[in-house]
Amino acid sequence: MTESVVSGAPQGMPVPETIGKRGWLLAHADDNLILAHRLGEWISKAPELELDIALGNIGLDHLGVARSLYQHLGEEEGKSEDEYAMGRTDREFRNMLLVEQPNGDFAHTVVRQFFFDCYQLQLWPDLAGSEDEVVAGIATRANKEAAYHYRFSHGWMLRLGDGTDESHDRAQVALDDLWRFTDEMFEGEASGYRQAWEALVGEMLAEAGLSRPEDPYQKTGGRIGYHTEHLGYLLAEMQWMQRTFPGLEW
Repeated sequence: MTESVVSGAPQGMPVPETIGKRGWLLAHADDNLILAHRLGEWISKAPELELDIALGNIGLDHLGVARSLYQHLGEEEGKSEDEYAMGRTDREFRNMLLVEQPNGDFAHTVVRQFFFDCYQLQLWPDLAGSEDEVVAGIATRANKEAAYHYRFSHGWMLRLGDGTDESHDRAQVALDDLWRFTDEMFEGEASGYRQAWEALVGEMLAEAGLSRPEDPYQKTGGRIGYHTEHLGYLLAEMQWMQRTFPGLEW
């Protein structure tokens, strides 16, 4: 693995390998919640109506997974899913940095989704074998959804990479911009996913005529609460109602 950089993290902070079962379930829930919000930002703004619906539906799938994991965690900790989603600061979120990155153009959204889909295709089969029956059930359902998400993002990666000169260039720029956030996927319990993930990505890059970025710099820190500036803005938008009216119930 290339060297990772946790910007500004003080010495003594927990590393991903030691955050424990609860920490990882919370991280997976946060991944899906934050990505769901990002995809929801495309509603009424996607290039085509069909894409508008598809991105919205994928976002709802991710939101459903997040809710299920929050509910399961809440049963042990006496918290509601709203408390997890709406009552924490950016330092308390454990999502990977990739999912909080802005949508950018459509190519950036597709590349971000493709990277994450390849990761979840490794994650959910692994968690489906969990001794925790609730987690196993959530993972089994999520794995079916992840297969659909992968077909969508993989198809668009090929269309963009092997399309016009402009679509190819936009896809390559997105790859170059987002590659620095991929190492974080393989920290802690996910360390064994790298080989399969790289095989899926490498196969697609070859088929689409895209180049693997060579920049060795990798940025991490999300799993221990150190995020890019983008998460703060996202949470300000997502949480404003609960922050304005604490304890609000739907």
